[in-house]
Amino acid sequence: MFAGLMVAMLLASLDQTIFSTALPTIVGQLHGVDLMLWVTTAYILASTIVLPVYGKLGDLIGRKGLFIIAISLFLAGSIVGGLAPDMGQLIAGRAIQGLGGGGLMILAQAIIADVVPARERGKYMGIMGGVFALSSVAGPLLGGWFTEGPGWRWGFWMNIPLGILAILSAVIFLKLPKNSQGKPRIDYAGMVLLALASAGLVLTTTWGGNTYAWDSPTIIGLIVGTVVAAVAFIMVERRASEPIMPPFLFKQKNFILTTISGLIIGIAMFGALAYLPTYMQMVTGANATQAGLLMIPLMAGLLITSIGSGQIVSRTGHYKFLPIIGTFITAVALLLLSTMTAGMPVWIICAYLAIMGIGLGMCMQILILIVQNTFPLRVVGTATASNNYFRQIGASLGTAVVGSLFTAKLTTLLAERLPAGGTGTAGGNNSLTPDLVRALPDSVRQIIVGAYSDSLTPIFLLMVPLVLAATVLLFFVKEKPLATTLDRDILPESLEIDGATHVVLETGAEVQADEAGAADARAAAYANGSGSDPDAELAALTESESDTVSPGGETSGPRH
Repeated sequence: MFAGLMVAMLLASLDQTIFSTALPTIVGQLHGVDLMLWVTTAYILASTIVLPVYGKLGDLIGRKGLFIIAISLFLAGSIVGGLAPDMGQLIAGRAIQGLGGGGLMILAQAIIADVVPARERGKYMGIMGGVFALSSVAGPLLGGWFTEGPGWRWGFWMNIPLGILAILSAVIFLKLPKNSQGKPRIDYAGMVLLALASAGLVLTTTWGGNTYAWDSPTIIGLIVGTVVAAVAFIMVERRASEPIMPPFLFKQKNFILTTISGLIIGIAMFGALAYLPTYMQMVTGANATQAGLLMIPLMAGLLITSIGSGQIVSRTGHYKFLPIIGTFITAVALLLLSTMTAGMPVWIICAYLAIMGIGLGMCMQILILIVQNTFPLRVVGTATASNNYFRQIGASLGTAVVGSLFTAKLTTLLAERLPAGGTGTAGGNNSLTPDLVRALPDSVRQIIVGAYSDSLTPIFLLMVPLVLAATVLLFFVKEKPLATTLDRDILPESLEIDGATHVVLETGAEVQADEAGAADARAAAYANGSGSDPDAELAALTESESDTVSPGGETSGPRH
């Protein structure tokens, strides 16, 4: 079962990076340098929007069927992209892939939580991080090999046999507990509003200052629309019977701290990974395959520390120190990357990438484990998906913001530095490919190389204080003992919030219980409109709870 999950995760994570080395060639052939960032952003944005949907539906109706649907969507997007005659259809194919890829990643993580206790889960999560590390290098490497060999479209076609294998493994080996929550109540309004807010945020950061001026009606309209959709989403979630992103998640300090840190890591990681292979090709003169190979140090660092940190957590039960150290090392790596120049030896750049991989491997999967250990199994998919959603928002923002800044600066520098005739090639500056640049006269080529370097490296420096802020936040995480059992049939535990005990009912509704006992809690449940019989739900909830003994020795009734 675990091997099948890894195949699915490999598919989803490969497609976040596989076109990074092929990107210069793709946009040159399809004449779309100005749309370059959308090849990556479309996939990440689509996968981000559906993360909470898959998480919540998995908790409500079970994960196996959803997992197969996600793989099928991913394969459909691969076919659309593989047949794309222009940039528009290529971007559409990437978006469809993202609709499936988001489900593959979140459902794999939630399925592991269904079958492995938190104390033992660290080593499995570490291997998942290792798969992601492998894809971070195998993706650019495969993309480069396809570009120089059978063609970049094979980056899509390779998914077909792997996807079929993943579906077969899910059908045969995926044996999960039966879901017994009855007919689900779907939060359609929340899904739509979340999609609108997410899309508005990414479009604002993608177009702002680049395609449109920040004070243009388009950008102002997007900002207003994003804020309105976000406010409406919060209001809907407070009233929904089965909210896609329940408000009680945000009353847990560990969830808030790890979620903000994950968002920052997403910005830094994807902002760097999306454009470093292009930098390698344009600045160092590496071909597409060589650019992929030059990313191996990052993969090696991430692979070693991801698996190693998972083993440490499973053996010791301690985890807080790992993401703190990891984010600090990542900040150091970004600082080093900001010092890159066009004439820097390649081995030094590789050393900087290895340091970044070491830092990322120590924090990525551990943050997810902290979230899963904070909440009970009945809502583990929702909690995991919500945490991953904000990390993916960070990835979208990182890719979009870095891409916008990089593209805008590059366009400006090329216009300023190149002679009046530009490169003297058909398509002008909008059709530059690595092969074309290498064939240009040395005087012109050096100008282009310098423009690429001067456009990208300063952006890494801007990320350093952001990642250091994540390091500070993680100091305030409370290290709770990792669960050693799977209490699947026990209703969620109470949450201590502001000195009061809150109870999350099986329906997802939340009530507050005080020291007076279950009577007041039943009344609160009824007033809250939880839907089912509050007496029956609270009876089930308190069945396994011992009485709370007062200092005087008298029992005051169940705490819940």
